[in-house]
Amino acid sequence: MQTQSLSLYHIIQAPSIKKEKTPVLFMFHGYGSDENDLFSFAAELPEELCIISVRAPYPMQPYGNAWYAIYFDAAQGKFSDDKQAIESRDKIANFIDEAVNAYDLDSDNVTLLGFSQGTILSYAVALSYPQKVNNVIALSGYLNEDILKEGYKSNDFSKLNLYCSHGSVDQVIPVDWARKAPVLLKELGIETSLHEFPVGHGVAPQNFYQFKEWLSTLI
Repeated sequence: MQTQSLSLYHIIQAPSIKKEKTPVLFMFHGYGSDENDLFSFAAELPEELCIISVRAPYPMQPYGNAWYAIYFDAAQGKFSDDKQAIESRDKIANFIDEAVNAYDLDSDNVTLLGFSQGTILSYAVALSYPQKVNNVIALSGYLNEDILKEGYKSNDFSKLNLYCSHGSVDQVIPVDWARKAPVLLKELGIETSLHEFPVGHGVAPQNFYQFKEWLSTLI
């Protein structure tokens, strides 16, 4: 499976077990990182999956990439560029369609795996365009309602499954922010819970094995 030139730069791991229809998992890294970060998980994930790890569209200096800018202001503190985040939300939604067509993947078996800023975008894509997504693995992020598509509450979320986790001593994104997601999701009829692990802004080994087990029952 040769990597093709699509609207977002990405790297790919072809499935080692072929099914009639190939399920796909898209990876979205955090702020200041790149497509190689989460790709280290790829070798340990279910072998039926085509895994596509995507680079965020905004390069940072001296290295790394972002899905949207984060500003640091003395008066306002830290705040996000929601306009840029919405643009990235729609770039990802478009890229999902592109990649499914380009690599002949199963459009009815799509998983998003995000970390931090990548999780914020994964939530936004899944809730704005639930017809494109089946499963979301939301690691160390939060649900930003300000970047969801207008009218999203009337969407059909019946085929959407979510796994959410966070470090209980995360100093980058407070766990209290993450705890709001299951509450908001329940209002939409999506039942999930937040799995907390005694780590900072990262993925504990037991966290990885838990979401891997969760995913293996769904694909």
